[in-house]
Amino acid sequence: MSERTLPKIISVDDHVVEPPHLFERWLPKRFLDRAPRVERRWIDMETDAYNDTEVAEGEGLPADVWVYGDSMYVPRRPVLILKDVETSAAMRDKEPVTYDEMDPACYVPAERLKAMDSQHVEASLGFPSFPRFCGQAFSEQYRDDRELGLACVRAYNDWMVEEWCGDSGGRLIPAQVVPLWDAQLAADEVRRNAARGVRAVTFSEIVGHLGFATIHDRNWDPFFAACEETGTVVCMHIGSASLMMQPPPGSPTVVVPILQFANSYASMADFVFSGVLDRFPQLKLAYSEGQAGWMPYAMERMDHAYRHHTWALGEQRIEELPSTYVRRNMYGCVFADRHAISHAREIGTDNLMFEVDFPHADGPYPNTYAHLERQFEGIDDEITYKIIRGNAIRVFELGFDRELAGAPTGDVPVTA
Repeated sequence: MSERTLPKIISVDDHVVEPPHLFERWLPKRFLDRAPRVERRWIDMETDAYNDTEVAEGEGLPADVWVYGDSMYVPRRPVLILKDVETSAAMRDKEPVTYDEMDPACYVPAERLKAMDSQHVEASLGFPSFPRFCGQAFSEQYRDDRELGLACVRAYNDWMVEEWCGDSGGRLIPAQVVPLWDAQLAADEVRRNAARGVRAVTFSEIVGHLGFATIHDRNWDPFFAACEETGTVVCMHIGSASLMMQPPPGSPTVVVPILQFANSYASMADFVFSGVLDRFPQLKLAYSEGQAGWMPYAMERMDHAYRHHTWALGEQRIEELPSTYVRRNMYGCVFADRHAISHAREIGTDNLMFEVDFPHADGPYPNTYAHLERQFEGIDDEITYKIIRGNAIRVFELGFDRELAGAPTGDVPVTA
């Protein structure tokens, strides 16, 4: 390995596993009889890995599932770290899992910090798990009980800010969720949390796919105004539209994650041509887990289409070239994208941030530092610092020093 010392990571995309006590502790008591809860169920995934079937005890596999309304969320081994790391790495099927089998770093803040220490990670922003990546479960499930839905949103954010992140010294970065059925309520929640230092909100990459208002026709302007006013970053994780690009018929499942960047590309184009970024020029949009090697082509293609496909522009033109909005307002988030890192100047050296995706199986754990070395081999120190650490400090207004952090102490896991 190189003698070079790399900055400590500020990961802008990891995931929390919500503890079973979340709503018992943080939701007002009058809602508890119908609050989301964890139950031990037996699940059969033999027929269809994505069609969970509850069976009699002993006939399937045990799972600690979240039950909310008439829905059920089943945690799966491939998106978690298990107590036994070798077993965790070996599990690539869609089997359910219990809290007893999970590594506590998935859901206990103090244990998460220990895992971060072992992986050269100084700070971590955590996306939801059971409510899904932009908390859409609260908005979808409680369409007939908006009072409960809003209470769940607020309870989740209170848990995130006060319990998950509260004693971490700023190392665990809160990512709030908002009600998706009402842009003004979403704006109110952004301002409520901004008052206690929250600078990240999860949002759907294509919110119209969820059955809520699109970003067009000024539908979300109150929300975007609140985000711009407070410096809150709109973080859009791949899959937060609950719909991925459909692979060709008969293709293997692995094609789905290969194509997942397409949602980020579609969202970027949608925002660029929506007029939102003309009205809110300081709005910050981060594309989490979308990688970024595609961004130079995306900018080139959008600029070309804007100049030449005048028949498709409609009555309202945007004020700048599309690439201007990308470099001014948008951030690519990478963890396995050597191409983007080596072409950072084409994208914009201020427009890339790093992520670890803990505890998901496609992230680099438990060999994060060795992976980091490979990703940044031959990249100059200034660009390396910006992507691994510096851009996140600036974009999320974090209170970390801007010095080059030292190498990890103790043993650093390496790969052969």
